Amino acid sequence: MILFPAIDLKEGRCVRLRQGDMAQATVFNDDPAGQAKIFAEAGFAWLHIVDLDGAFSGRPANAAAIEEILRLSRLDVQLGGGIRDLATVEAWLARGVRRVVLGTAAVRDPVFVKAAAAKFPDRVAVGIDAREGRVAIEGWARTSDLDAVELARRFEDSGVSALIHTDIARDGMLSGLNLEATLGLAQAVEIPVIASGGLSSMADIERLAEPRCAILGGAIAGRALYDGRIDARRALAMLSTKEAPAARS
Repeated sequence: MILFPAIDLKEGRCVRLRQGDMAQATVFNDDPAGQAKIFAEAGFAWLHIVDLDGAFSGRPANAAAIEEILRLSRLDVQLGGGIRDLATVEAWLARGVRRVVLGTAAVRDPVFVKAAAAKFPDRVAVGIDAREGRVAIEGWARTSDLDAVELARRFEDSGVSALIHTDIARDGMLSGLNLEATLGLAQAVEIPVIASGGLSSMADIERLAEPRCAILGGAIAGRALYDGRIDARRALAMLSTKEAPAARS
């Protein structure tokens, strides 16, 4: 299983939100590239980045910070936020991003998402951010009528490499992963599912190491890594025997 540390970017700084609320942003580091190096030194192979400003505006907004991370870090970068057309997908992949995450676009323009996944196999993921089972878009500012499983099934056999399932109610709240909903999604589709939102402690890591979670492709950790609730090296060691073949290319 791949454990992804998260860097959420707001105005060029590493922040963590509570339930996606931009007004509830805690700044953890003014130097995103420096934070990426800390994660690399801890033993992580991947990095999950979200351009929060981009998610709200619909276009990349923290390009300078992201490019600095790509320049200074050898981590495989998974990037989401404000990526809503093929030109932007191509631009980020050309700059060294390993995989892009499409969220709002998956709801509004599934044809584009499928075209991107077909053109760049194993380099496009779909973000499924759910509030009480319904998919949220535009930086979680709006909730659609789509069910999370319904959206996921739209992308079966499309070349999408992973689904990132976030429980918005738990994101940034340190309340524990919603494993039941995430496992339910993973059982409903063939695409590997990555758990996100609420990972809060080593107890959550222990749950992810259980046999029933072998179906998952990975998990994303944010606030709990920054405040020391999760020991990075110990967590990586616990999950190291569970590699998800389809989660990386």
